Amino acid sequence: MSDLLEALQSGRESGRLLESSKANIEALLDSRPEDVERASIEELVAAGDWEELNNRFFRTLAFGTGGLRGKTVGAVVTAAERGTPQAMDRPEFPCTGTNAMNYFNISRATQGLVAYTREWAAREKLPHRPRICISYDTRYFSREFADLTARIITDSGCDALVFAQPRPTPELSFAVRQCRAQAGINITASHNPPPYNGYKVYFNDGAQVIDPHASGIIAKVNAVSTAHYDPLPPEERGERRELGVEMDEAYLDRLEKVVLDPEVVAAEKGLKIVYSPLHGVGASIVMPLLQRLGFDVTAVPEQLVPDSRFPTVKSPNPEYAEALTLAMRLADKIGADLVMATDPDDDRMGVAVRGRDGRMELLTGNQIGSMLAFYRAQRMFDAGILNDANKSRGVIIKTFVTTDMQKAVAEHFGLRCVETLTGFKYNAAKLRKYEEAIPAGLRGDYAHLPEEETRRLRLEHSSLMVMGGEESYGYTLADFARDKDANAAVAAFAEVVAHARSRGMTAPEYLDDIFAVLGVHLERGESLVFEGAEGAAKIAKLAASYADNPPAKMDGSAVVRMENFATDVIHDVEGDRVPAEGMIIFTLADGRRAAVRPSGTEPKIKYYIFGVEKPGGSKMTPTEVADSRRRVQGGIDRLWDWLHADAVRRAAE
Repeated sequence: MSDLLEALQSGRESGRLLESSKANIEALLDSRPEDVERASIEELVAAGDWEELNNRFFRTLAFGTGGLRGKTVGAVVTAAERGTPQAMDRPEFPCTGTNAMNYFNISRATQGLVAYTREWAAREKLPHRPRICISYDTRYFSREFADLTARIITDSGCDALVFAQPRPTPELSFAVRQCRAQAGINITASHNPPPYNGYKVYFNDGAQVIDPHASGIIAKVNAVSTAHYDPLPPEERGERRELGVEMDEAYLDRLEKVVLDPEVVAAEKGLKIVYSPLHGVGASIVMPLLQRLGFDVTAVPEQLVPDSRFPTVKSPNPEYAEALTLAMRLADKIGADLVMATDPDDDRMGVAVRGRDGRMELLTGNQIGSMLAFYRAQRMFDAGILNDANKSRGVIIKTFVTTDMQKAVAEHFGLRCVETLTGFKYNAAKLRKYEEAIPAGLRGDYAHLPEEETRRLRLEHSSLMVMGGEESYGYTLADFARDKDANAAVAAFAEVVAHARSRGMTAPEYLDDIFAVLGVHLERGESLVFEGAEGAAKIAKLAASYADNPPAKMDGSAVVRMENFATDVIHDVEGDRVPAEGMIIFTLADGRRAAVRPSGTEPKIKYYIFGVEKPGGSKMTPTEVADSRRRVQGGIDRLWDWLHADAVRRAAE
């Protein structure tokens, strides 16, 4: 032990080991570490791999407002971690480190969450033990992390309701509400690369936690310094129960209600769909859902198999064209009109559609959301759900960095457009507000009321969300699940394409028809990636530079407005204060806009660029739409070139 401590001290004195890394390593060594943890540290020290040690230990993985996310497989896998060979090239043990997703951090997070939940339940005087639902995806260690989480929950006096099989993130949200649980945990890293995993926390409304619960949970987690805990006596422990096919069926029943016009779906039997779950959990719900609705759906066979390596894609992210390559190839082979793919935890959806020229065309998240918003608003008016008397209660919810085309949709139909920060927890907070605005005596057991009844109550006493979305391919179409829901989005977008076909239009033509009415809105999203401890510091420095030294001009156009969400007091259209966040939005004199925001879940700083050209007073012709597209696209491309060059200069200063 003394030799190891001396080596750590030597690494620190030479400047190769950060002070924070040394302190975190020593703290772990003092906390009764597992044999594999001690052996991994010794191996990396002996190899002089100070960079890997810094990346693993420069901080303790922060439990943020959404939970945890980090690497569960290190860039360097030690012999101790590799252990006995496992399926799909998985190490036997997760990555050792205070900045990694492993049993140490899973235990800390669960101990803190349970402590907070038990105290909250006591204050609320619950007549039963607190219940916590647990779901997990197909990533490395997801099942093992879920089992450890369940054991800590039951050992600590709460009931653990665990999905029997890997299931989608939105189904976890739905289950929390259906089971009347007090919290939920999903073990997933969404669309991150294979080495990552995560731990997402939900509260009793089925939404990811926000304040005051978020701060309370974070404080409890931060107070836990060790993976070890003392179980309660057997008679005081909770029970573990499985969630199985009955939960799938209840969820599928509600998802079917997302379709607004079953007749148009039934009439368009010729619509062929290709679907890919990108090796994740989506097929468990998407395939039976589309088949129930009567769609002709074919899955991509190579990507139907759950695989933590995601071997057929560079990234399991449906935002990227490459992830849809196999699906588009299959669509060409079988003559399908629509391709849809969901990310590994099935909360995001990407789309490709066939145009009049016969080629498949990828749609952006902004375009998908705008088509959903326009169609659903129009269909709700056509069906009499919305009318002139109640349209003021209709709401489209979008993030500040999502296209303003959805704001234009709201204005066109006389609806309200509410903008939130990035993260569906803020969308869900609005849904909770709308639910609680219904008189308590009328809403009763709201989560178990039929969809038609909750819709009536919202329209008569509160607000009805027509569509909620964000540019990064996340959408919500109803409030029975309080997170982005790719299953609902798949059903709803298939209905949009069926509607376009019923009018003799392709999906791209339908989008252009909306552009012709509302104006051409185009966007571009870009990111700069900075990995590890050094990268985190560079992202923070770059983000701060925009606040400290904002540009007066961008691409030759004056900056006429700057909104700093970290320091400015900003309210939304409903008068609610927008929480502080590290984001700045610049508006230029020529109407273009640019937003800069460090990612909360990935080692990136993100840039969002917006351009628009409105009609001159009447609906644009197809030729005018095409010309406008070229002008707007050119403007946002030039703005990105300027931003990129400026960011390189700022990062080098």
